[in-house]
Amino acid sequence: MFRDLKAEEIDVRVKTISEKGAVLLLYKDARCDMNILDETVGAYNWKREHTRDNKNCIVSIWDKDKEQWITKEDTGAESFTEKEKGLASDSFKRACFNWGIGRELYTAPFIYVKNEGDFNFKEINGKKKWYTYTKFHVEAIQIKDKKITAIAIKDDKGKRRFTWKEK
Repeated sequence: MFRDLKAEEIDVRVKTISEKGAVLLLYKDARCDMNILDETVGAYNWKREHTRDNKNCIVSIWDKDKEQWITKEDTGAESFTEKEKGLASDSFKRACFNWGIGRELYTAPFIYVKNEGDFNFKEINGKKKWYTYTKFHVEAIQIKDKKITAIAIKDDKGKRRFTWKEK
């Protein structure tokens, strides 16, 4: 029912980082879900409701044939920055995954980029804490039958840091 995500709709974040490299994760944001819902079913043919203090989100789509709302629900987790807003956003994104929006992200390969001098550390309590200010983005992606079959990741300086293609 819903189209595949486009490269520019997929965000990339660092999951873990060390002296040698970083593991990257792909994700979508709530605006992406809202845009795809509007585009596919129309702005007035879907709604979202939050329950349990934003822990759960119910995304409903109007079914013209059945003349009723069809709902899918999921639970979210708090974010590290804005707890309440992050919780509502996460539960909404998860409910949209249940509708199939962005489900192809679950098929992403293991994404690892080597430290090319852009990962640094600071000492905290005698231990090295690695970090980077480098941002990564999806340069190109190929999806077939809701499965990622090829992907390329670039850094914010335009250098390709990861390429993968299904064999």
